[in-house]
Amino acid sequence: MFKRSKDGTRQDMFSSIPSMLTGSSYEQYRDNSAWHNLFRIQMVERVDELIFKPLYDETMGAPNSSARVLVGMLALKEGFGWSDNELFEQCRFNLLVRSALGLFNINDSLPAQSTYYLFRRRIHDYQKKNNVDIIELAFQQITMGQALDYQVSGRSIRMDSKLIGSNIAWCSRYELIHDTLGLFYREMDKTSPPRLSGDDLTLLTEVSSTTGNKVVYRSTREEIQNKLTTLGILCYKVLSVYEEKENKYYSTLKRLFDEHFRIEENGKIALKPKEDISSGTLQSAYDADCSYRDKDGLKVKGYSVNVTETCDDGSLNLITDIQVAKANKPDTEFMKPAARQSALVLGHNPENIHADGAYQSPANVEYCRLRKEIQQMPIEKSIKRNNVEATIFQLSYHTRNNKTRYRGLIQPKLSDS
Repeated sequence: MFKRSKDGTRQDMFSSIPSMLTGSSYEQYRDNSAWHNLFRIQMVERVDELIFKPLYDETMGAPNSSARVLVGMLALKEGFGWSDNELFEQCRFNLLVRSALGLFNINDSLPAQSTYYLFRRRIHDYQKKNNVDIIELAFQQITMGQALDYQVSGRSIRMDSKLIGSNIAWCSRYELIHDTLGLFYREMDKTSPPRLSGDDLTLLTEVSSTTGNKVVYRSTREEIQNKLTTLGILCYKVLSVYEEKENKYYSTLKRLFDEHFRIEENGKIALKPKEDISSGTLQSAYDADCSYRDKDGLKVKGYSVNVTETCDDGSLNLITDIQVAKANKPDTEFMKPAARQSALVLGHNPENIHADGAYQSPANVEYCRLRKEIQQMPIEKSIKRNNVEATIFQLSYHTRNNKTRYRGLIQPKLSDS
């Protein structure tokens, strides 16, 4: 059941951390400009816990742990690039991290790891079911409060995008088909009566017993082409005798078959030409959301992240929108949603939008007269646009080889929020 946290943590006379510190340690702990106090005041304490009420059953179950603390833990994990184990170690034993979460007493309890994982699962499932990013809503509220308190005008905004790879291995067409079939077989109920012929089951077992890259390594190009046709026929047979509700990889296998094979008039299964395979087709059986993009020679199988922030001179600037989409989404499609979202956060429409030529399209020119802005941009305005690259760099700082640690669209979106 849902229960709001109490505002503020009461400090105990005998277990209060500040009472145990002296000298410079005490001064640093109580310094309002220190990162841990800023994080708590400007992020954790601004979390509107009512946003998370839909995640909890009102009729049963124990009260939830503090949603503020859990959201703070999610942000700290991504901000510092910690693993889950590192996160809990820091939250248990690092006094500044505990202060950042509002845990001022040495005996203040931290949410259990199971509670933390359940919270993440609920957020994931809620977004998948309702198409609502509840973490994004929470951070919108936080930014709205900051913009109001610090009188951020937001007359000017700037945006830029970056491609980030999914946590998957690059694979050939054969490897993709081979490994997807293998995943389907491993998920099959082996206790029910067989629906495929003995030969088909033998082939499916062989496919699941090895990886596609090993087959490619020991096969000639001609052999691979023949194997592709054989696997296409096997895919068709499997899809014909099973249903989606029986296997979680059914929809992935069906998508793969539809994208790479066709049924000819004579009923034979044929491999589609490579030219007919688009950048939006399945790139990995392990991440059905990611797509392919070649942007100025940078080839990525993953996602495109678009960041928008205010850029007014002489004032605090805030990130007003982050969008995560499949890599093949063009930058031109980010602009209107980013401008609308920024207007929602700031309470008014931005007057100036600074972006590079990748955002230019007839629709966007009509929307904000971007072409004139780019062609006649003074150097001081060009610098404003370039400065967003520093934010992009920080956002992707903890990626490894420009890859996210996650698979699927929801997890990278959650981490970037």
